[in-house]
Amino acid sequence: MKIIKIGAIWCPGCLVMKKIWNNILKDYDLDILELDYDIDSDNVSKYNVGNILPVVIFLDNNGNELERLIGEQKESKLREIIDKYMEV
Repeated sequence: MKIIKIGAIWCPGCLVMKKIWNNILKDYDLDILELDYDIDSDNVSKYNVGNILPVVIFLDNNGNELERLIGEQKESKLREIIDKYMEV
């Protein structure tokens, strides 16, 4: 599984999620690609992201989208999805 996180430095929700992701990364070894909504706009446009951030996209090993979360999320929800797709 690969995770793509899309955020921006001006995004308050992205700052909130940073702490949550730091907690999660203490327990999981994840392949995460972080993209900045403004700086990486060419790559971000490939994922059809609207104007609500942060966006987290879970991909299988072939690059197929498994699930997408938009906006702030609870840590428990992220852990549930990571556990669900960990073997994918």
